[in-house]
Amino acid sequence: MDVQRAREFVERNHRAVLHTNHPDGRPHLTPVSAGLDGDGRVIISATEDRVKVRNLRRDPRAAVCVMTDRFYGGSVQVDGSAEIGSLPEAMEPLIDYYRRVAGRDHPDWEDYRRAMERERRCLIRITIQRTTG
Repeated sequence: MDVQRAREFVERNHRAVLHTNHPDGRPHLTPVSAGLDGDGRVIISATEDRVKVRNLRRDPRAAVCVMTDRFYGGSVQVDGSAEIGSLPEAMEPLIDYYRRVAGRDHPDWEDYRRAMERERRCLIRITIQRTTG
């Protein structure tokens, strides 16, 4: 699958499993909701204290398997390099993430902003380097 087709799939499907690497090289897999930002990067919201975030800060290599809601309705794997955006700079990108993944506006953006701060949210951005699917 080429990168453009993979991006189109991620734009329509948000259930995913993120792969990062533990310090000893073992894989760390975690279910996530993924989207695609305006620059064509895979985006994932996380909290700062999660293993996936610590792993990516140490080793930015990531893989994401994105699948349809039906699970067996198709999937794509994207591999790439991740960067982490933290608050306060990540607030507007987190709002954009919500709109893209939820497909709508939040009913109370001030409440959403407070929740992002309270939960210490960050945004993972993965630049796609390879695709399979």
